[in-house]
Amino acid sequence: MKNIIFLISDQMQRKAVLEDSRCRMDNLRKLCSDSVDFPNAHASNPICSPARASMITGMLPHNHGMVDCTHTVPSYRAEYDYSLESIPQVLERNGYDICYYGKWHIERTYKLEDFGIDEYETEKDIPKRTLTPVKKIAVSDEGYRTSTICGVYAEDETFSEEHYIYDKGMDFIRRKKHEGKPFCAFLSTYAPHDPYVVPKSIYDLYREDDFGVPGNWNDGLDDKPGLYRRLHEVWSDLSDTDIGEIVRCYYSCCTLVDVQVGRLVSFLKEEGLYDDTLIVFTSDHGDMCGAHGLFCKGVAPFEEVYSIPFVIKLPGNVDGGMRCTVHANTCDIMPTVLDVAGVDFSGKTDGKNLMPFIMGRDGREEYTVAEFFGQRFSYTQRVVWYKEWKYVFNTFAEDELYDLEQDPDEMCNLISLSEYSEIKKTLCRKMWERVRATGDWSLQDSQYFMHRFAPVGPLSVSAEFSDRFSMFNKSF
Repeated sequence: MKNIIFLISDQMQRKAVLEDSRCRMDNLRKLCSDSVDFPNAHASNPICSPARASMITGMLPHNHGMVDCTHTVPSYRAEYDYSLESIPQVLERNGYDICYYGKWHIERTYKLEDFGIDEYETEKDIPKRTLTPVKKIAVSDEGYRTSTICGVYAEDETFSEEHYIYDKGMDFIRRKKHEGKPFCAFLSTYAPHDPYVVPKSIYDLYREDDFGVPGNWNDGLDDKPGLYRRLHEVWSDLSDTDIGEIVRCYYSCCTLVDVQVGRLVSFLKEEGLYDDTLIVFTSDHGDMCGAHGLFCKGVAPFEEVYSIPFVIKLPGNVDGGMRCTVHANTCDIMPTVLDVAGVDFSGKTDGKNLMPFIMGRDGREEYTVAEFFGQRFSYTQRVVWYKEWKYVFNTFAEDELYDLEQDPDEMCNLISLSEYSEIKKTLCRKMWERVRATGDWSLQDSQYFMHRFAPVGPLSVSAEFSDRFSMFNKSF
């Protein structure tokens, strides 16, 4: 039985870990050299609770029920399905001792023992810290409270919550090694989630002029849904200096996580555990970090939010340094990890086992999807990635279509150009295929006249549809 460690960051965009990034991520890049990297990995959802629930269940949000964050809507609007099996429950049944330290934010009970987890401290339990502010930037909008978006504090990184979480995890691992018990450790940091607040010792690793205004900050958003332009107004009073400072703090928070990864890897090597331990590093979703004139995450479906770091260090460091280019998704983590661990699981998931792609046994042209349900305001979106293309089905405005190979910054929405009509329909059909395959009946049964605004409808992939509502729509 192989030991397993999940390293989960919150809101870390993939761009932060790329070789040409200005972000200092030396330890994670070293881990990548021993790991399989998935450059085309995307979150199943752009906010915390839905993405995290997908991570541990292998199910898309419409199937695990947590379609919004636990703290933003009443339970009837986002209810976790406790009948599903999760990664820790399957591992616990197979003899693993399991810990979870850090941000949970998956469901409302916070009774992690019900998930087969032996030891835990979540965001509700971790000791609160009194920090000494050095500087900060706040955003004000009329009628809304003034909120800090970034800041620097005087205490060093050993005082940070991230340092505490990794310390707790290493103590658990050390004890399980001495007990001779197989273990699974979840270490889940809040960083780099907003507000991007970081110790001065990390912040000072960067120079004042390291960061400026992102290249696509000035996207006028004229060819994109008007809602995005309204969101841009939140940040419109920021100066160029403010923008650079916010980006610096965000990347400093990423570096804070990287420092903990380095500590953990050194510890595992000292304990003789590194080579044969399965390590997964990922994030629930990303952050706009100034792209398209936006920060944070949510309805704007750009790659900065959906494209996530995702690496798997296999036992024995097999295939270290490999880039597996299959379109991967948060939902794929569960079936892949359980396969590598040699744990039998016959339950249903919406994800796919990535090992055949790693081993070169599967050459299918895969695609992946994401779902968004609007976070309080119910903006329904579905996102499809296929080859170099990305299609966004918006129920509240015009759709979006991007060629990520030719336009990686997503500056040009191609949806209204006639020469892209067929690719638009092809990706829309991919959406309907996944809707049908995963039982997303709310979309699949969208036959009513007022719901018919996709480029092609669900019957384009199957003539079958439910007649559960036929009593309300009389035939003639």
